[in-house]
Amino acid sequence: MSKKISLTRYLVEQQRVDGHIPGDLRLLLEVVARSCKSISQAVNKGDLGGILGSADTENVQGEMQKQLDIIANEVLIEANEWGGHLAAMASEEMDSIYVVPNRYPQGEYLLMFDPLDGSSNIDVNVSIGTIFSVLKKPEGSPGVCEADFLQPGTQQVAAGYCVYGPQTTLVLTVGDGVAMFTLDREQGSFVLIKEHVQIPPDTKEFAINMSNMRHWAEPVKRYVDECLAGKEGPRGKDFNMRWVASMVADVHRILTRGGVFLYPWDKREPEKAGKLRLMYEANPMSWLVEQAGGAATNGRQRILEIQPTKLHERVSVVLGSKNEVERITSYHSTL
Repeated sequence: MSKKISLTRYLVEQQRVDGHIPGDLRLLLEVVARSCKSISQAVNKGDLGGILGSADTENVQGEMQKQLDIIANEVLIEANEWGGHLAAMASEEMDSIYVVPNRYPQGEYLLMFDPLDGSSNIDVNVSIGTIFSVLKKPEGSPGVCEADFLQPGTQQVAAGYCVYGPQTTLVLTVGDGVAMFTLDREQGSFVLIKEHVQIPPDTKEFAINMSNMRHWAEPVKRYVDECLAGKEGPRGKDFNMRWVASMVADVHRILTRGGVFLYPWDKREPEKAGKLRLMYEANPMSWLVEQAGGAATNGRQRILEIQPTKLHERVSVVLGSKNEVERITSYHSTL
């Protein structure tokens, strides 16, 4: 790329071209990006910052929180509450929504986030990240309540993630394709490295936690068995398996070179539709994947069309290269 295009310039140009994004949304996304820079700095310091390890508290899902989970959550709230762009926020780490305090102006947007995805990898220096999603507050609503957040993923106006790995990379969509930005630490800003990202429709790579194989439903077992059978099996080709245990890292690999990611329902908690959160993880990632030419389902239906019924709803996830996702989904429909 002959010239460096900053995130700010990219967003301004998106605002100008056919009015893809309103001014307030552009400013909101810049604040989210700055928050991710702060989180990246904390992650990079690691033990030098004295912030590794567990916090001895649980989040709303009953999962042990890491100190960085709490720090990342606070960074996102404090950075976004005063700008006048938001009406409220919701986080995987909080029981209920966070309404912008009366001392600040209220905007028309709702921000949802998983402040630090892949927490189990924090202490072992493996890639983790932040996932976010933006909705518009329903019109005609004088205040803001939890029900305002319960919109299907098709209603998102922006979504993205920031992965804290060897580079800090921000991946974003505002409904006009997917763009990637890498943090230039010398310049202090995110710089465009790739736009119009496309996921190949076919792949030889799948990502799943194989240790749970005995708990899967038959369609998932069938698909993975066929992949493992390689050239001699019904697929006629060898597959590689990958599993980072950070959704951001696994999805980033798929956006970079293709593949399919599965986090399916299993028999250990049959009453739960899945493990991942619809609002904070599945919806933003599904929109990114679809914007890059891929597909995302819960095994039976398009994730973005699921109507949420509660803030911390869980869902099964199959996303990535379109032809693989369609194959897995077809296996579920033949039950």
